Amino acid sequence: MPEKEVKKKVKIPKHRDIGIDVEPPMRGCKDPHCPFHGTLSVRGQILEGTVMSISMTRSAVVKRDYLKYVPKYERYEKRSGRYVVHAPDCIAAAKGDHVKIMECRPLSKTKSFVIVEKR
Repeated sequence: MPEKEVKKKVKIPKHRDIGIDVEPPMRGCKDPHCPFHGTLSVRGQILEGTVMSISMTRSAVVKRDYLKYVPKYERYEKRSGRYVVHAPDCIAAAKGDHVKIMECRPLSKTKSFVIVEKR
C-alpha cells in the first residue's frame, strides 16, 4: 500500500507590497525601517551595486559602477559612487553580494537608500 505524500507548507511571513517587482524576503524581521515588514515607504531611484562593507549595525556601503559619456573625446569613462544604505535583518546581505537598492526618506545624515533585494 503506497503511503500518502505529505506536503509541508512553507510559512512565508506576511509582508507589504512595496510597489516594485522584487522577490519578498523569506525571513521576517521586526525592523521598523524595513520596507517589507516595517513602515518605511520607498520611492524614487532604483539602483544596483555591490556591498563593500557591512561593519555598521543595520547599515551597509554599496558601490555602484557606471559609465559617463565625455563629448570632447566621444568616449565613455568609468565612474563609481558609494552609497550608505539601510540593511534590514530579513535581507541578510553580506560583503560581495550584488543588491538592488531603492531611495527612501532620510534615515540619518547619510542614509537615504534601503536594500530591497539580494541578487
